[in-house]
Formats: sequence, structure tokens, C-alpha cells
Amino acid sequence: MRTLPLLLALPAALTLLNRASPRRPGRSDREQLGGRTLVVTGASSGVGRGVALALAQRGANLVLAARRTEALEALAVEVQALGVAALAVPTDVADVGQMRALAEQAEQRFGRIDGWINNAGVVAVGRFEEVPLEDHLRLLDTNVKGVVIGSHLALQRFRRQGYGRLVNVASVDGEIPHAYQASYSASKAAVLSFGRVLQQELRRGGQPNIQLSTVLPWALDTPIWGHAASYTGHRADLPTKDAPDKAVQAIVRALLQPEPEITVGYKATLACWAHRLAPQRTERFTAAAVQRAEIDWNPPKAVGSGNLQRPDQAGQGVRGANF
Repeated sequence: MRTLPLLLALPAALTLLNRASPRRPGRSDREQLGGRTLVVTGASSGVGRGVALALAQRGANLVLAARRTEALEALAVEVQALGVAALAVPTDVADVGQMRALAEQAEQRFGRIDGWINNAGVVAVGRFEEVPLEDHLRLLDTNVKGVVIGSHLALQRFRRQGYGRLVNVASVDGEIPHAYQASYSASKAAVLSFGRVLQQELRRGGQPNIQLSTVLPWALDTPIWGHAASYTGHRADLPTKDAPDKAVQAIVRALLQPEPEITVGYKATLACWAHRLAPQRTERFTAAAVQRAEIDWNPPKAVGSGNLQRPDQAGQGVRGANF
């Protein structure tokens, strides 16, 4: 009898797996995104950098935001070489004044904002009480406060102009609590719930051309692990990471074909279904797997706050191998 729920859930799971498959750029992509102005936060490396390059290949004008000025400016040059306009705006997403300046500069340069991608995020790994309180709070400022500020600024503008695409990047950790990442899991659960509330309001708002997608990737092979705050005495990493291209393609698809929630890849999809069907077993398994994969099997590393309190200039590629 225990297999019956799994069999009943299989068709829906397969549907989600098919939806999560990456799309190749085509003529319709360029028709929809060419000349559009899109804001991308966390653009200096990882998924944000990958998204910026993918959107530039589809003809979008880009407003690039992150804390690292040199990395942003280098990316802007690379984007412009693809034949589109780019504006680099060094921004701490947790700072309301800087985020307002980001939106204003985007409008001054391009006249409007067609889409906004809240991608910036940081990670802290360690037993909850052993991670300094200031690191927990800084993580929540970036991962939650930054998404709230960006969404507020974007939706105000979308309401006025009658259209817009908002994409918020959450994580499978928002669905399944992740041991030794208490504040990170909490932050992504907040982004997920926040998106669901906004979906309710948008459905009742009478402006169908304003759409929001929340994207839930699996752990990704990006520089975020090298940048992570780590208080376990071991390097922060996971052995089962997905390629960042999967999340990049999902975010592009969210702009082209918005869906309320997009779970990225088969591992993320199956994990979410497992948690919905058997939450306690899934969480016990996750805690044991994380203990082995993130702590027991990882090489030693000195503890430290990573890039939480200040930017780390290393690691400006899309993949973690470039760190």
C-alpha cells in the first residue's frame, strides 16, 4: 500500500520533469526578449552571470547588479560584445537606497524595466548555534530582504506600465529543510511562500500581463560554494550538484513562458515529491545524507564568513570550477 501514493504521483512527477527540461534559444526567444530591458541581481558570477549571457544572446538589454564593481564591468563589456546594451550598477541588494538607485538608473538609461530577476544569494554552512548571529542576519538580509525590496520596486513599475515579468530564485531547500543550513533553508522557504502570496494578489489584480515565477533549483556547481561562510571545519560543498545551465535555462523560460513555480531538473523534482509524500522520512534521510556529503567526506577548511560580510573577488565564472 505504501507504493500506491508513489504510483499515483508518478504521472504528475513526469510532467514536471518534462517541463524542467532546458530549452534551446530560438527565433521566438529573440522576438520576445529582443530589445527588452531586464534587471539581473547577483550577476557577477554563477547563475546570475549565466543568465545575463543567455539573455544577451537573445537580444535583451541588461542592467547588471552585484556588489563587485570590477566583475560587473567586465561582464558588461562581454555582454556588449554580443550586440546589446548593458548597464553595470554596483548594488547591495539588502540596501533600500542602493536598490532604488538601481531601478532609477535602469529607467533613466532604457526608459522602462520589462523584467526583474532576483537572483542574488549567499550561503552559510554550520550548526545553527556555531554560525555567528551576524552571519545569519546578513544571509537573511541578502536572500530575503533583497528579494522583497526587488519585488516591491519591480511590481510598482509593472503596475504602472501594465506588464512585466518578475522571477525570484528560491531553492529546493525552501521545500525540504537542509541540516547545517538553517538560515539558508529558512530564507528560501520565505522566498517560496512570498511568491505564493504574490501569485494570489496578482490573480486578483486584473493585470494578466504581470507575471511572477519562483524558480527552485537543486544545488548547483557555481562559485557560491567557494564563497560560502563555513563553520563546520570542512569545505562547503556537495557531491551531487547540477550544472548551472539547468537553472539558467529555467530562468530564461520563466521570462518566456511564466509558470508560478518551476522546479529545475529531475533531482529537485523527485526530492520535492518525496517530501510531499513522506516528509518525515525525507527529512531524516536528508539530514543523514548532508552529514556525510557536506561534513564527513569534505576536506578540512578554516572557518570564516566567506562573502557574507564583504565581497570575495575570486570566483567570477558561471561554474564553480572557475573559482
